[in-house]
Amino acid sequence: MHRSTELLAPLLEGIERELPRAIALRRRLHERPELAHHEQWTAATVAEELPVESVTVARTGRLAVIGSSAGAAGPAVAVRAELDGLPIEEHTGAPFQATGGTMHACGHDVHMAALVALARAAQPLADRLPAPLIALFQPSEEAYPSGARELVREELAAIAPAAVVAAHVHPEVPWGSIALDPGVVNASCDAVTITVDGEPAHSSYPHRGRDPILAISEIVLSLHAQVSRRIDPLSPAVLTVGVLEGGEVENMIPGQARALATLRAYGREDRHALAEMVDEIVGGIAAAHGCRGTVELVPGEPPLENDPAIVASARALLPDAGLAVAAEWRSCGSDDFSFFGELAPVAMAFVGLDGAADFQPRPLHHPQFLPPEDAVGALARAQAVLYLAAALKR
Repeated sequence: MHRSTELLAPLLEGIERELPRAIALRRRLHERPELAHHEQWTAATVAEELPVESVTVARTGRLAVIGSSAGAAGPAVAVRAELDGLPIEEHTGAPFQATGGTMHACGHDVHMAALVALARAAQPLADRLPAPLIALFQPSEEAYPSGARELVREELAAIAPAAVVAAHVHPEVPWGSIALDPGVVNASCDAVTITVDGEPAHSSYPHRGRDPILAISEIVLSLHAQVSRRIDPLSPAVLTVGVLEGGEVENMIPGQARALATLRAYGREDRHALAEMVDEIVGGIAAAHGCRGTVELVPGEPPLENDPAIVASARALLPDAGLAVAAEWRSCGSDDFSFFGELAPVAMAFVGLDGAADFQPRPLHHPQFLPPEDAVGALARAQAVLYLAAALKR
């Protein structure tokens, strides 16, 4: 029997024993979510359930190492779960529904509970682990400044893990299967603020002003059109303007208009090309209207690129964990997990929910998104597979 299979079986048995406790923890976490940068209670609650002492990292984050003093060989492998909720009013009707306008609408409650189950299952096997297991509970995934980026720059960099892995529930992947593919699986994401300054005037004397509304309207149309002309159509890239605002009354040309947008790309060169395109179009079109255009870009996550060796090893182990390999799944979504790729090889798996019993199909970040309780076990099994794949990859 291959060593990875020998280790996976007792890990899975331990996870099964821990599931009742982990599901109860999931309910508690779901009922009391906290926003990014404010996860004090969440972090403390998770720490109480861990089988070893944890340390605080990057604000409210927690890190617990299993196997470091019990004979585990080789550099550590970190398994990441996220702490924060979202500013969404929940409407699931669950007995443990959150109130107060904050909600775990992205499955982070499931991810945390699953990682606690894995950590508790791994502790009795510490002397047999192929590498120390870092249970990494990351803060502020849903907001800037990124908790992952802070961890890369601070404590985790000092540990120098051999790899960082994670699993994320997904409502569009079939239940019982895991989407895990090599290469880029998520896009980069940068936030852009476009400001056009004109000259205010009464609407009956438009020639005496310089209209920023007209200018920014043309800018928005041109930006969408130019993405398809500046980026190779075989390379995913997308620009979305989510906010367009200016003016306060209908009979006045305002002095300023503003747009907020996101830029997403798979290719690192395409990411830079999109930023340059925005600068060029905003400046040129604003000037053509007698206005002044400025662009403020806040760099976000880089593309998320799964390590091929970890993926290949994990895909081979999935059947032993009762999980199938899903069809290829990639998206222009983004996740600050990609920052860990600046530190070590990474792999993110998407755990399917579509077709699960008691799951009402809803997208991520929807007020009725509620993974079933069986998702805790599926997520923990996926985390175990990813850990072993990264620890034993050849």
